[in-house]
Amino acid sequence: MQKEVNLALNVLKNGGIILYPTDTVWGLGCDATNLEAVNKIYAIKRRAESKSMICLVSNKHMLSRHIKVIPDELNNILNQSQKPTSVIYNNPTGIAQNAIAADDTIAIRIVNQEFCNLLLEQFDKPIISTSANISGESTPKTFKEISPEILKQVDYVVNLRDNITPSEPSTILKIETNGTVTVLRK
Repeated sequence: MQKEVNLALNVLKNGGIILYPTDTVWGLGCDATNLEAVNKIYAIKRRAESKSMICLVSNKHMLSRHIKVIPDELNNILNQSQKPTSVIYNNPTGIAQNAIAADDTIAIRIVNQEFCNLLLEQFDKPIISTSANISGESTPKTFKEISPEILKQVDYVVNLRDNITPSEPSTILKIETNGTVTVLRK
């Protein structure tokens, strides 16, 4: 697995796009702090920049570098969560502007999956995570369902095709401007 992490790290450090297994589905990923790399993902997906993407981080420490206010209520929810949970945060910092929604929010998920954790810890920056499909098409449930058009546009395909089992989409929570947490998707 470390060999795959090293190969993916090299691509990320050079502004490239990876196709990789996340804690939910196969995703397209790049350095979430690199404006040009984020633009490449929008182009591959044929997706409008007005639709923001999710960032993955390895732990709460990495999260706290990009989100200044994390309500106590959210910490309790994340500590008890049994499935991947993406949270829409207000006023992120240190993330490429084109990865942030027009309302100055971004969805971030702390991953709990071996490959992603190793990659994120060694990269030491958040990574974009968006499903490996053209915008508007179905999300592939397995590697075999990923379109050849997507495969030919990425810089590296992580060679862990048999190491991911499809999962349900993540729970989505939103931190309201008053600090309360709202469930958008269970």
